[in-house]
Amino acid sequence: MGALMMQGTGSNVGKSLLVAGLCRAARRRGIAVAPFKPQNMSNNAAVTPDGGEIGRAQALQARAAGLAPSVHMNPVLLKPETDRAAQVVVQGRAVTRAAAADYGALKAQLLGAVLDSFARLRAAYDLVLVEGAGSPAEVNLRARDIANMGFARAAEVPVVLAGDIDRGGVIAQIVGTQAVIDPADAAMIRGFVINRFRGDPSLFDAGRAFIAERTGWPDLGLVPWFPDAALLPAEDAVDLRHASGGGSLHIACPMLSRIANFDDLDPLAAEPGVRLTMVPPGQALPGDVDLVILPGTKSTRGDLAFLRQQGWDIDLAAHLRRGGRVLGICGGYQMLGHWVHDPDGHDGDPGSTPGLGLLDVETRMAAEKRLTRIEGTALGQPLEGYEIHMGRTEGPDCARPFAHIPEPDGATSPDGRVAGTYLHGLFSGDGFRAAWLGQFGAASALDYGAGVEAVLDRLAAHLEAHLDIDRLFALAR
Repeated sequence: MGALMMQGTGSNVGKSLLVAGLCRAARRRGIAVAPFKPQNMSNNAAVTPDGGEIGRAQALQARAAGLAPSVHMNPVLLKPETDRAAQVVVQGRAVTRAAAADYGALKAQLLGAVLDSFARLRAAYDLVLVEGAGSPAEVNLRARDIANMGFARAAEVPVVLAGDIDRGGVIAQIVGTQAVIDPADAAMIRGFVINRFRGDPSLFDAGRAFIAERTGWPDLGLVPWFPDAALLPAEDAVDLRHASGGGSLHIACPMLSRIANFDDLDPLAAEPGVRLTMVPPGQALPGDVDLVILPGTKSTRGDLAFLRQQGWDIDLAAHLRRGGRVLGICGGYQMLGHWVHDPDGHDGDPGSTPGLGLLDVETRMAAEKRLTRIEGTALGQPLEGYEIHMGRTEGPDCARPFAHIPEPDGATSPDGRVAGTYLHGLFSGDGFRAAWLGQFGAASALDYGAGVEAVLDRLAAHLEAHLDIDRLFALAR
């Protein structure tokens, strides 16, 4: 068939979800389909079977397509470390750290890798569904763009433009995009989609007609709000719900400034017996919480400082005095020790930062990033997950490991109330999650994977009911 690109009028308009749903719709039609995003910016990464990393959204899209994730589905991944600098991952491997002002100079070199990965997918699949990043209307970035029209023009991929009516101003979003972009870029757009509509769709018929008349682009459909989107893994921290569930086991997780791989918590949020609270900056950790989970972070030492600025270190101490428990995952595990050492500046400026001192361990950052999918055991149950970190953690509390993969992983305090692990994705396994929740007296009968598959099927059916899917796929030819 070919390829089709979904671009958006802005960030967070639902491009990732639309591509995931279209991947599942294509699969249901018997089409060999693969997702692709030239450039992504996210600290929520997935580890591929060959030991690379890509954006978590592309891993979900691969699942919708019935595929294992591949580094070629997201050849350029930017992982922000500060407000002005990011780690640059190319075809699954971290290659450099770049300041925002310097990244533009790298783009010409990165386009080759992007087109190489895209060509590999085009050769292997009937249809490649491409997701843009941000908006093509960011004309100040167009000269070296590899994420939107720069890619579409170089790879000759037709574009569908999606606007988000829920945030308001969708007519201006779409018409304004055409007004500011280069006419040759505008010619790549073959139609538009209105996303996230609430209410009576007929009330926006005149708006859709106006957009089509003003732009000359075909109207490919209006997608009503899909509430089950909240049941799928979120890519961006802005999508995180601050609270979910109403169970008796109360778990809290502070929203660190560089929070990463927070989809670790999704299976817990789906548990009927769990109440999960994501604590935003400026708020104290709840006093009635049973367990605090310190999540992954792209900057352990930076987020240690952020945690202390919020007063969460004091809240943690009070939580433990009340008999509560703490679990640290990856960067959160590193924070629990006495020190985090980074003498060579592999994860920020060189130096050492005192940890929370809740585990008798210390962490030393290393140049080599560990990227691997793992299988092991914990609490007598099989465990699957992945590691994605640069540090090595050692100390007396490692003699009481959290898991065996098969080598010992993590550490536990002598009283068992504080634990840490490097394993991401550990709660996705139903057997381990049930055993782990059982320690707190919470029962589990949830089949998490089946639930995600069911939501993807419902998403595909939702798009099929409201978009002209056959016309969309015909554009790819």
